[in-house]
Amino acid sequence: QVQLVESGGGLVQPGGSLRLSCAASGSFASINTMAWYRQAPGKQRELVAQITSSGSENYADSVKGRSTISRDNAKNTVYLQMNSLKPEDTAVYYCNARVRIDRNAYLYWGQGTRVTVSS
Repeated sequence: QVQLVESGGGLVQPGGSLRLSCAASGSFASINTMAWYRQAPGKQRELVAQITSSGSENYADSVKGRSTISRDNAKNTVYLQMNSLKPEDTAVYYCNARVRIDRNAYLYWGQGTRVTVSS
């Protein structure tokens, strides 16, 4: 059983910053790509940022230059630092991880953490 637990969401004013964390636990050999997605009310879930096991990063255009994804492989944790937050960043943020168990890879999702950007 693999679990992903997000934390760090909350209410922040426009222009503010938040750092989201997502820790993976359970029995697995390794973690390949880790990513953050978000889903705003009435919208589809969208990719925010992803990072490979070697540290290669990819960002959605909407957050590029304002957000940084990073990971601590020793802690099986991925982070998302978000700066200059805008009301349109309001959403539930989910992390996922492609986890290797035996010879197979499985995609796991966290339960989500809510981010609200409002004055």
